[in-house]
Amino acid sequence: MSTNTPFKRIPISIWALGLVSMFMDISSEMIHSLLPLFLVGTLGASTVVVGLIEGLAESTALIVKVFSGAFSDYLGKRKGLAVFGYSLGALTKPLFAIAPTAGVVFTARILDRVGKGVRGAPRDALVADIAPVEVRGAAFGLRQSLDTVGAFLGPLMAVGLMLLWANDFRAVFWVAVIPGMIAVVLLLFGVREPERHVGGKRTNPIRRDNLKRLTGAYWWVVGIGAVFTLARFSEAFLVLRAQQGGIPVAYVPLVMMGMNVVYSGSAYPFGRLSDRMNHGKLLSLGLMVLIAADLVLAANDHWLTVAVGVSLWGFHMGITQGLLATMVADTAPVDLRGTAFGFFNLVSGIAMLIASVTAGLLWDRFGASFTFYAGAAFAVLALMGLALYAWRQRQLSEVSR
Repeated sequence: MSTNTPFKRIPISIWALGLVSMFMDISSEMIHSLLPLFLVGTLGASTVVVGLIEGLAESTALIVKVFSGAFSDYLGKRKGLAVFGYSLGALTKPLFAIAPTAGVVFTARILDRVGKGVRGAPRDALVADIAPVEVRGAAFGLRQSLDTVGAFLGPLMAVGLMLLWANDFRAVFWVAVIPGMIAVVLLLFGVREPERHVGGKRTNPIRRDNLKRLTGAYWWVVGIGAVFTLARFSEAFLVLRAQQGGIPVAYVPLVMMGMNVVYSGSAYPFGRLSDRMNHGKLLSLGLMVLIAADLVLAANDHWLTVAVGVSLWGFHMGITQGLLATMVADTAPVDLRGTAFGFFNLVSGIAMLIASVTAGLLWDRFGASFTFYAGAAFAVLALMGLALYAWRQRQLSEVSR
């Protein structure tokens, strides 16, 4: 039986894609975890400029994702776009190291996010194309887990190098070039794209008649993904909560590393579980864990309380993020998977922007505890919505009999 485990059945190309994500995340997070300090402390930028750069960069990535996913469907190929996106991300890293002004950083950040937008949807669609359907959840969970390993190794390496090299930002940024290049080489030589025979004349995947093929089940997944994001808001608020508790600034990045350790450790097991368990029940479990995280974080700002809340937050991410990607793949036509992931990412990104702005306003006006209580309340509403949907599906099933 051991020869039939999900680990054994996951194709080598999925492992390679996971390692590609890990190395690129190490490269990106080495820079992004230090970039605000570099902009303000070294280049003299204001916090408004920092916010503007981040907002425009992330918005660019969201818009590009829709079109790159659709373009991969049009071409019938995904790897080429993924290689271009990862290569663009890797080539921007030296720009951060040599940047003399905030304007150059802005250019590098935009190009980096364009690269992320180009590669995101085609890469996720490629995972769905490669993975056998019976281990698709495990495959998405594995890729997400390895990606998240990079998300905590990057900042950890940045902290270590900053201590070693007496806060030399530019030296750390140069080191970040190396894992970025490793990611591109791995993608080029370690991932084999399956042959896809696109019959008939190529058509624009975003045309009305093609979009009609995205069923109600798919749009329900998109809606659920948006609701989850609205209930969650940005992890930046976890960092702010940690700072309130008196954790020294130098150690605040460890909060996010702790979250990503839990996220990484739980993503694969729950991805594997999603191949055998009802998706609605797993989503409900994820929401209940998020409610617990919000309530713990709202209780007080003691470092131990924050650590528990952040760990629960990472656990919720591990349960839900790979699962939602699996559900997109399961409900979208094979030739429209890139487009489907593009729209899913766009809607979730818009929801994240709305949630984070709302959380920021609540934080400023009513304080941190109220913000997390509000997040818990929204998650309760989402849980009720899931229960109502499941009840309705059972009723329709009984009527159809």
